[in-house]
Amino acid sequence: MAKRIFFSTLFLLLCSLDLRAQVDRSSPLFLELKQQDSIFFERGFNQCNMVYLEQAVADDLKFFHDQGGYQDRIAFLENTRKNICSNPAKKPIRKLDEASLEVFPLYNNGELYGAIQHGIHHFYIREAGKEDFWTGTARFSSVWVQENGDWKLSEVLSYDHHEPRPEKQRADAIGQLLQENRVPAMGLGIIENGKLTKVEVYGTLDGKKTAPYNTIFKVASLTKPIVALTALKLIDKGLLDLEEPLYKYWIDPDLKKDKRYKKLTPRLVLSHQTGFPNWRYMATSNKLAFEFEPGTKYQYSGEGFEYLRKSIEKKLGKSMEELAAEFLFIPAGIDDTRFWWNTSMDESRYAHNFDAEGTQLPTTQYYEANAAANLLTTVEDFGNFLAYVLNGAELSASVLEEMHKSQVQLRKDDYFGLGWEKLTGFSNGEYALLHTGKDPGVSALSVIFPKSKNGYLIFLNGDNVDKVYEEMLTKHLYLGQELWDKK
Repeated sequence: MAKRIFFSTLFLLLCSLDLRAQVDRSSPLFLELKQQDSIFFERGFNQCNMVYLEQAVADDLKFFHDQGGYQDRIAFLENTRKNICSNPAKKPIRKLDEASLEVFPLYNNGELYGAIQHGIHHFYIREAGKEDFWTGTARFSSVWVQENGDWKLSEVLSYDHHEPRPEKQRADAIGQLLQENRVPAMGLGIIENGKLTKVEVYGTLDGKKTAPYNTIFKVASLTKPIVALTALKLIDKGLLDLEEPLYKYWIDPDLKKDKRYKKLTPRLVLSHQTGFPNWRYMATSNKLAFEFEPGTKYQYSGEGFEYLRKSIEKKLGKSMEELAAEFLFIPAGIDDTRFWWNTSMDESRYAHNFDAEGTQLPTTQYYEANAAANLLTTVEDFGNFLAYVLNGAELSASVLEEMHKSQVQLRKDDYFGLGWEKLTGFSNGEYALLHTGKDPGVSALSVIFPKSKNGYLIFLNGDNVDKVYEEMLTKHLYLGQELWDKK
């Protein structure tokens, strides 16, 4: 009866704790109790230091286990010797899920006398020469009390024991993959049957701060599909024409003596057939010039998208930001995306960028839109954009058909449409629309499969990404292996 009364009292105490009573993770009490937990399990439980364990638990210890029953101090220590420490060659150990740890102080007449510590821990088998083998997970709630200035473990609930869950194993594997490749954070979005079904963010913003669900990533050239669809929406509304000469609205000063500028149209820009280099600053002259006749072949060009942006803005008298918001962001449910570091930008959520050696790069803050690069977005927002595209983006049948059409061939089974690279020749008759983004410390990939309406996106804030992409595409993502083989 006494056991049941105690258990009920502690359970009600835990359930009644107001989250506001949880101490801050940086507070002295939280850090002190975190240290107590670490020492108790690392020095005592994991190392089988029975002398320490005997000193660390209270004389009236009460331990409740959802599978092993109730144990008092004597039974707890004896079971630890017999079940945990009897075979050093194959030793059970415990590891804390640090993100789950919570601490709630206990006061008596305003004086701190103890604390409740709550969290999740994982159990492994450790054998020499082998990787620790994960065997299970459970929740714990521990009452620590102060006795003569020392912390003693007084009461413990250990419950919700279960076998390893695939999602945790996968998260651990991805975390290890990022760490090994010196990429601090990854955002992953999964689209199934035309709906964004999963948003996952792993790692840290800067090597220290955990990356939140709504981490803001710079995605470089993934800006282009956003601008391309905005242009197609304008075409669909009759505000722009796919074959319209752009020189009516904009002529770059560098091109005024080269009349080939009259051949430039939205179609040639969106399919990368302008004849422009990627960027003029990469040329010796530092000026924009045609490198071949517009419309005769493919050459990827950020300059082309900027040319289109300036032309559209001149024609319609609105900025690209205004047009994207009106015709794309609002109907697609995109509300945490911006072209530059405007006043809505929450820098505390930004995934800082790192080079191949894992060194943080300086953050460049842009204050004007670029149609080809620098978009700041979240996994959820860009995932909603991909789902919107897969569901037709509210485009007319004719414009949608043009977007998916193979406009120019790059190589066997590889084409460019309007705003998207198009991979064909999949074993199941599917094709993929994809786009990548790459800047110093930025790597991004988005892929959609129009027939199945599935897709995914990967955002990374580092340079050393080849192995990350390979493992994600070959082990974790739908049609990833075949896509990886093609690329």
